[in-house]
Amino acid sequence: MSGQPDKFEVLKLGNQLCFPLYACAKEIIRIYRKPLEKIGLTYTQYIVMMALWEFGDMSEKELGKKIYLDSGTLTPVLKKLEKACFVKRQRAKEDERFVKIILTESGIELKEKALQVPQALDGCIRLTYDEMITLRGLLKKALENVNYPENAKEKK
Repeated sequence: MSGQPDKFEVLKLGNQLCFPLYACAKEIIRIYRKPLEKIGLTYTQYIVMMALWEFGDMSEKELGKKIYLDSGTLTPVLKKLEKACFVKRQRAKEDERFVKIILTESGIELKEKALQVPQALDGCIRLTYDEMITLRGLLKKALENVNYPENAKEKK
């Protein structure tokens, strides 16, 4: 073997940032499944409800921006939440394309039951409190600064 670096180093799982992020997210979402089943939600439905509980009624477009979901993914989730009577989807009279998402009374009441979800997950990640705060901060910063490849070339 020559002293040349292996050109395939960049393709090793251990050298990726995306892989541990993906695998960790997948495992955490798997752990959420059981406590969320108790309140009748999937993980995606749960993040939709958390956004509505925190920010109140909003347009589907605003909601999608807040939780990083496109309308193709968000619309079926909202339809299921509407069927479960947790939200109401209301089209604007002046523009049928504009859909407002409104929490129903049942959706508001669900917030109380949802308090058991974070409690059920307490300790599932073996990090200190300070490490979790640091990790959350770094992930938020990374998410806010994601630069898609077509834009990255412009910055250089």
